[in-house]
Formats: sequence, C-alpha cells, structure tokens
Amino acid sequence: MSGSSAKSTPTSRLCAVTLDDASIGRGGSDVEHERATAIYDLLEENSFTPVSDPGEGPYSLHIALADNRLVLDVKREAGEVVVQHHLSLTPFRKVVKDYFLICESYYQAIRTASPTQIEAIDMGRRGLHNEGSELLRERLKDKIEVDFDTSRRLFTLICALHWRG
Repeated sequence: MSGSSAKSTPTSRLCAVTLDDASIGRGGSDVEHERATAIYDLLEENSFTPVSDPGEGPYSLHIALADNRLVLDVKREAGEVVVQHHLSLTPFRKVVKDYFLICESYYQAIRTASPTQIEAIDMGRRGLHNEGSELLRERLKDKIEVDFDTSRRLFTLICALHWRG
C-alpha cells in the first residue's frame, strides 16, 4: 500500500519561515543554531494548510511574539496576505517551562550520567515535546491544518523563540 503516507502536496506546505527579530531578540550561537535547524527541518518536510483559505499555497510563515501571544502571519509565496492568527502563550507556559528544565537536565546528563540515565531523561524530554506538539495542534484546530511532524517542528520553533541562551 504505497503512497498512503501523509505527505503534503506542493500547495499544502510551507516554502518559507521567518522569525521576527524585534520580538525575539538575538540569542547565543547555540540558540541561533537551534532556531536555524528547526526552520530547516520544518521546510524540509511539512504539511500546512490554513483552514479558511479558498486559494492554495505554498505559504510563507512569519512568527512573532506580541503581548504574550504567538503571532502566525501566513502569506502566499508571492507575498499576498492569507491570514494572521494570534494564539495565547498561556496554555504553553507550563509545558515550555518543563521542557526547558528537562533539556537542561539532559545537557548536564550528557556530560556526567550513565547511558541509561541519559536515555531516561531523553524519553521524558521527547514525551514533553510530544505533549507540546499535541497542544499546538489542538490550539491550531479550525485555523491551520498541520500533521503531527509539522506540529513537532513548529513547537520546537516556539521553544526556540523563548530560549535566550
């Protein structure tokens, strides 16, 4: 049964993702690398369709933070405005905070802990990442259709926006 994977069509995908420098500020080289990697991974493979859009993509996405809200500014590849969504960051606060704490533990463990301890922490880290990804999908419901992998990559970017290093 080949071809049954949830691959995006050329029109139901992101072709560009940018982060608003003014609202996120600059991080250290590790932070910038994480952000660049998250964007690269997102662009490599994604499924992204604004629910209210009668047209078709591909789409560009500009992500900003404003007034404790995540701003997702969606345009067509040529620049035509499609939609702008503002999502409260409050529902994400706990999972992002917990995710950062477990990431700190993970990076410390890499230096000193046994492989079994590192694996246990990494499993917890992945679990929190999945929780944040599901929360994002739920918050985007009726706004933007994304598959789980796209949601994971977008959640990584949301975390990278908050990570100042």
